[in-house]
Amino acid sequence: MEEGMNTNPNLDRLPPHLKQFIKPQNYEDYSAIDQAVWRYVMRKNISYLPSVSHESYLTGLEKTGISIEEIPSMYGMNRILQKIGWSAVAVDGFIPPNAFMEFQAYKVLVIASDIRQLENIEYTPAPDIIHEAAGHAPIIANPDYAEYLRRIGEIGAKAILSDYDNQMYEAVRKLSILKEAHSTTKKELEEAEFVLEKLQNQKVPLSEMAQIRNLHWWTVEYGLIGTLKDPKIYGAGLLSSIGESMYCMTNEVKKLPFTIDAIHQEFDITKAQPQLFVTPDFAYLMQVLEEFANSMALRKGGHRGLKKLIESKKVGTIELSTGLQISGVFSRMILNEDNEVIFFKTEGESALAYREKELIGHGISNYKDGFSSPLGKLKSVNLAIEDMSPVDLKAYNFYDGKRIVFEFDSGIKVEGVNLTGIRTTNGKLILIQFIDCMVTYKNEILFSPEDGTFDMAVGKEIISAFAGSADFNSFPNLYQSSLTKTIKAEKSEKNKILESLYKELRKIRETSHPDQKKLEQLFDQIEKNHPSDWLLSLELLEISNSEVLNTRIKTYLKALYERKSQLKRLIVDGMELLNE
Repeated sequence: MEEGMNTNPNLDRLPPHLKQFIKPQNYEDYSAIDQAVWRYVMRKNISYLPSVSHESYLTGLEKTGISIEEIPSMYGMNRILQKIGWSAVAVDGFIPPNAFMEFQAYKVLVIASDIRQLENIEYTPAPDIIHEAAGHAPIIANPDYAEYLRRIGEIGAKAILSDYDNQMYEAVRKLSILKEAHSTTKKELEEAEFVLEKLQNQKVPLSEMAQIRNLHWWTVEYGLIGTLKDPKIYGAGLLSSIGESMYCMTNEVKKLPFTIDAIHQEFDITKAQPQLFVTPDFAYLMQVLEEFANSMALRKGGHRGLKKLIESKKVGTIELSTGLQISGVFSRMILNEDNEVIFFKTEGESALAYREKELIGHGISNYKDGFSSPLGKLKSVNLAIEDMSPVDLKAYNFYDGKRIVFEFDSGIKVEGVNLTGIRTTNGKLILIQFIDCMVTYKNEILFSPEDGTFDMAVGKEIISAFAGSADFNSFPNLYQSSLTKTIKAEKSEKNKILESLYKELRKIRETSHPDQKKLEQLFDQIEKNHPSDWLLSLELLEISNSEVLNTRIKTYLKALYERKSQLKRLIVDGMELLNE
């Protein structure tokens, strides 16, 4: 299996703050058991899904080159995905919500390269390669769906999240890691579940990120398409869950028409979904997405947008009516009686940009301790500063190198030496620099000469507010990696021996004439040393030509699922696959 990672234009365009999440796939780490899990799920999917999935699924499997027989490599997937304009990268489990969305905006499929344990073969809350490669990849071969996926990523990357969302992300990531780790104790699992349940019970107002996360869940992950009476599956969570893809088609799961109301419907990743939403077609997904985008601070701005950024405690951006964009962690705003923002402030590293390009000399090295500025119109002056020509500025004594004093309608006063101004290519003034400057409001000093050069943003109002940086180059570490790291499983000697048996059988299956005696010896070891394993026995049954051995295996499997009822459907379904 090729281990290299070829590149393509999508991957080359990724900003540094996204590249930090990419990790090697390490294909050699997949055990023979992992390969058997992949093969079982894919064979089951190919057998069952064509009758219940969207028509794009099977054709998409062919286009994306995903094999039934073995776990796909990133190298192979990228080579084929490039033909349909997409790419794939391996990451370490759940990544921050905005980062996940931004990858999609760049048409890059984020794939958690780990694979679920055999005991979680039907479903796992942790993202894994079955979910990502076998669930997401095939459907993006449909151009209408692919554009929706890109667009929801583009909008989602700008959605403002709350501090609560940060806590939820960390709690979900930790629980998903513990559920897939062999070494997890019952106490650790209970503690992680308690933290998540406690957060879920808080019932806080949904942030923009929480709303678009819900929209993403009920479409990209758990979406149905068609009619309420005859829905088809297109959501990756359903396509990759051999248990829930069957359950969702029963009358026990309520089917609802897909509307904007889906943004308010929350979910529990650890349980089967009690209801699902059905869209008539992929085009309608875009219609609802645009309806949601129109409600976001990205398009509305104002004090509500700035308030969301302050509450998020993350790097965000406001855009002023002049087009000037300020990025940083916003910490304060002052409003007038009409709830208009008359002053704002960031703390820590900040940057200024225009049309997503950082202004030269106005990056985080220049604003290490934050940025602040008043907004609005000048007192007793009908013309806003942003609309003033050089002649107008002189009429109001705005001369370079001269000390000036002026007051905004809000009562904020500015006094200092006018150093220079920065204009756009079309002549619009967006920034005025002062030295020896004092900015006051009522009895409060907002900026003093000791603070250095005062760069005053020019703008009447905030027209947009969104998460992240205006210029992605401004903040190399825009998204912080989680402190909860994936647990590398320590394998027991017994598990290593079982893996070797799976590996031996895999080699036997690849031969044209399987050695029947070896098959019998393998089964002897299963019966004697691994009496709870079922998948290897099914694989043995698949290639055995001995009626005697086949009878032994079937008797063993029946006794196993009678002893462990939770295995019955897996074993029975596996035997039906052999009959097909």
